[in-house]
Amino acid sequence: MVDPRRALLMRNAFAREVTRRLKVPAADQAAYGARLQAALAAKDLGGLAGEYVVLVDRSANVQALFIYFRATPADKWQMIGASPVATGRPGEFDHFITPLGVFEHTPDNMDFRAEGTMNQNGIRGYGKRDMRIFDLGWAEGERGWGKGGVSQMRFQMHATDPDRLEPLLGIRHSKGCVRIPASLNVFLDHHGILDAEYEALVASGRSLWVLHSDRQVTPWAGRYIVVVDSQRKTRPAWSPAPGSKAHAKIPAGGDNAD
Repeated sequence: MVDPRRALLMRNAFAREVTRRLKVPAADQAAYGARLQAALAAKDLGGLAGEYVVLVDRSANVQALFIYFRATPADKWQMIGASPVATGRPGEFDHFITPLGVFEHTPDNMDFRAEGTMNQNGIRGYGKRDMRIFDLGWAEGERGWGKGGVSQMRFQMHATDPDRLEPLLGIRHSKGCVRIPASLNVFLDHHGILDAEYEALVASGRSLWVLHSDRQVTPWAGRYIVVVDSQRKTRPAWSPAPGSKAHAKIPAGGDNAD
């Protein structure tokens, strides 16, 4: 059996391979670890350990994704790395507020890959060709338009247009999904960070086209994406908002990509 403490070495791979990274202070790393544990415990998953978990803070003043790991339930969650994201921006038709909760990444909602084609506004909504779309199935999403309320939305985590929209990561800008950097998308995909159930199917003899043959799957693959809202009143220095140059690149209709 591989020593689970070696899972923390994934920090080195994250630092090498993910180009959009956030330097989260130790105190905030611990605080988010506690938020993660509380969210898991609320879903009777308080004993989860030995696998990576992705945590997203949808707070308008944070907009960040964190990868966590702990070897045993007695350990505290430790951060592997963090990156800026974009979650649902209210105020326009068909724009949902990204749902809160614990979401299982399962082949019951099979992932797929981006074709890299542009929409009518010249936006590659899923990013460049071959980016993986992590499909979390249907979820109850709070409508960010009209009188509000709740509707079903297709909840996904995916890359975005690398030239025009990736520079805007760090603010709410999606229609409800979680947009992530392309390099993070490749990192999650290549190492199978969220592929525990996909790999179980492969081990049973199934062939899954969505998985690359050259992937290097970690022994600690997980399956959960947890979304919280810290409701921070001010933006922390470690999660800066995109500047005016990024905003200037948004083309007409750029706010309507997934």
